[in-house]
Amino acid sequence: MMCDQRAPGQHLPVMTYDQMLETVRYEGAYPTRERAEEAIRLVLAGFGRQLTGDERVELAARLPFEAARILTTQIPATRPLTGWAFVKDLATRSGAPMGATRWDTGSVLHAVAALAGPDLLTRILHHLPAGYALLFGRAELTQAA
Repeated sequence: MMCDQRAPGQHLPVMTYDQMLETVRYEGAYPTRERAEEAIRLVLAGFGRQLTGDERVELAARLPFEAARILTTQIPATRPLTGWAFVKDLATRSGAPMGATRWDTGSVLHAVAALAGPDLLTRILHHLPAGYALLFGRAELTQAA
């Protein structure tokens, strides 16, 4: 009998990495699993450079192991990027056009949002600069001055 070694309150991923790959492949309308995996690796590595603190740890606990490893092996940046600058940075690193990179980002972060759940996603967005909500498929709400 196998038992879970996680501490009470820690979440188990609700999908396997293969299921995550298929979700991203479907959401992004990618022709192959390899193309979906390229998008996952690019976006999660970039997001791992942006996310810090308890939210990073909690998100990693909710992701499939392979995805969590991509996220957590990145050293967080000293200055977080806005959502737009994040996509621009990914495009520069990958050599892909901005439109394709924006598509990849939305496809992957949509799956990440589903795994994170609404409460954790709200906390994550609260700690990031402007522009990330749209990347996760949420409205970007701002307060009036």
